[in-house]
Amino acid sequence: MAETSYPQIRIVPARFLTPDTAEVLLNEILSKTGIRRIVINGPRVPETVPYGPARGTPNVIAQRREIEVQGETIKLQVQVGTILMELEDETPIPEIRKACEAVLTNFPFTLQEGRFMRSSMTMTDYAKYGIVEDERILGMVDPKSKTRPIILQGNR
Repeated sequence: MAETSYPQIRIVPARFLTPDTAEVLLNEILSKTGIRRIVINGPRVPETVPYGPARGTPNVIAQRREIEVQGETIKLQVQVGTILMELEDETPIPEIRKACEAVLTNFPFTLQEGRFMRSSMTMTDYAKYGIVEDERILGMVDPKSKTRPIILQGNR
């Protein structure tokens, strides 16, 4: 497989994003053209309490709810800490920065450029999916997850 050199950026807010803020930010970012793939990172919010006296009971927390991104309903399973993106080229970076500045007004954030996602198949990718035809799914595997990644068709 040929090594690609698509530019990648990482948005790192100073705080975890609430589901409402994450929904607005993701809709604003995904309205831009030139985004190949996007990954939302953060600590996982379990469905049930994993330990302690309330072990096994439903974990009622505001951060675990459904958000609507580009008309698709997505069950948010993490507290949004960082957003990783791979772009077609570097032209949408200023637009993405403006979108972040418009939405993230109450606290600072950093927008970093570099290599944050894998672009070649790993053993985890192979064990989870086998041989894949679509290279955009590489590096987006959570080995502990029992569900597949959510794929949204954005603007190209």
